[in-house]
Amino acid sequence: MNNASSSINAELDTSASDSVASITEMEMPSPEQLGISVVSGPEGGIPAVTVGDTFDFPVTVSWNVQGSALLVIPTGSANAKGLTQVGVSQESARSVKDGSEVASITFTYKMVAQDTGNLHIPALKFEIPTQMGQPLDLRSESVPVRVNEPFNPLPVVVGIVVAVCVLCAGVWRARRRASVRAAVATRNAAADALRERMIVLKQRVNTADSREWLLELESVCKGYVVAKFPELAEGNAAPVSLDTLVKDGRLEGWETLVEEFAHARYGGGARADYENRETWKAAMRLMNIDEDG
Repeated sequence: MNNASSSINAELDTSASDSVASITEMEMPSPEQLGISVVSGPEGGIPAVTVGDTFDFPVTVSWNVQGSALLVIPTGSANAKGLTQVGVSQESARSVKDGSEVASITFTYKMVAQDTGNLHIPALKFEIPTQMGQPLDLRSESVPVRVNEPFNPLPVVVGIVVAVCVLCAGVWRARRRASVRAAVATRNAAADALRERMIVLKQRVNTADSREWLLELESVCKGYVVAKFPELAEGNAAPVSLDTLVKDGRLEGWETLVEEFAHARYGGGARADYENRETWKAAMRLMNIDEDG
């Protein structure tokens, strides 16, 4: 870049001598006439960034070369609303394109995003000194930048926790409903079985031995009591005693029925059929069993 004063002559460079010869002394040729181009931003555009991020923004000035070089001077900054320039570097390069040698200078602006939204890096200005006393002005294009809010994991975590809680509550409700349905089904099955045994006893009231019939009825009543008081069915519980439950006041109204069972156990005599039918009706009432289901 030290030979800048000789690199741009009256025609700015040797490759443009023929096109500049027809231009008057006071008229400056355009960058396009001299084969100078300016490209802003990375290829494909600037990806979205987050507030506080630092990113690079390149601007490349290139021209056709025939043994000459240009001095390119940046004359402005890339500062804009929500964007701050914190540094700039430059790098020169040469390449061959379509059989012609092309030189370039890339200015890399280091930017910091300080606000959110659809922002823009402004058009940047450059000057190329000439022997005509008036510099050649170059201008890049404005480039959009999307700046997003920083990622906050808290709403996501809260959402996941809420979703898990809702899911767990749903599973718990489903299991509870299933448990209730199972318990109801078990109770209904037990009630149906109890009703069937009582119907069989009713059918045998005229033919069975009174003592055996009453003891079988007592067995049915004990099954009802175990279903009513589940703790009586636990492994360490004592055998079910209707007499004890009546004395403890846990079977109100069962006194007469329990006395009949005790009378049968200790060798009570024969009974009339109507007496057994009345006992059967009393047992049905005490166990809340509907004969018709």
